[in-house]
Amino acid sequence: MTQDEAIALIGGAVTKKGGAWADLGAGSGTFTRALASLLGEGGVVHAVDRDASALRALESLAQHPRPHAARIRALMGDLTTDLGLRDLDGVVIANALHFVPYDRQAAALANVRRMVKDGGTMIVVEYDRRGRNHWVPYPVPLVLLGTIAPEAGLSEPVVLATRPSHYSGIIYAASLGGADPFNEARGASETGGRREAPRSRSSRQREES
Repeated sequence: MTQDEAIALIGGAVTKKGGAWADLGAGSGTFTRALASLLGEGGVVHAVDRDASALRALESLAQHPRPHAARIRALMGDLTTDLGLRDLDGVVIANALHFVPYDRQAAALANVRRMVKDGGTMIVVEYDRRGRNHWVPYPVPLVLLGTIAPEAGLSEPVVLATRPSHYSGIIYAASLGGADPFNEARGASETGGRREAPRSRSSRQREES
């Protein structure tokens, strides 16, 4: 995926210049660069990944800032851990939630929700109409995200944009807002972390980076 394609997916929810955002599961930095471009000077993007090679790529981006783009800060970790980030204006989780087992996805979103300030934005980029495989072990189609979000104390997802996947199905970007800490606690107690995985289809090619 190119930076321009990433901007087309998430740009509808990144409407203010400046501010602090995080890209969780940033990989080689496609959405990190997109965020930095959208936020512009005065903004900061915390690019988070736990993979050593990805971190090297992100650190290189941080050391070579682009003109008129937000500052990038590389950070080791993932969306399931306490990263020490608080009061963020927004978070992007692009092709990362599908690495979290189904029984932990709602808790992972609740963890991310605590990083974002009231009125902030969470954007999830995932695959729809794609089967389970080595590169997408726990697919998160839009209908499943609609189930997970309330359990994590978040509003129903609002689709920002879609595009065809180079491999199978489509890629969607959806915003999650209206965080409700009381709903978060209620969802966690009611579900007990149980969720049945969607039926898988035959393996597909490798996911977009």
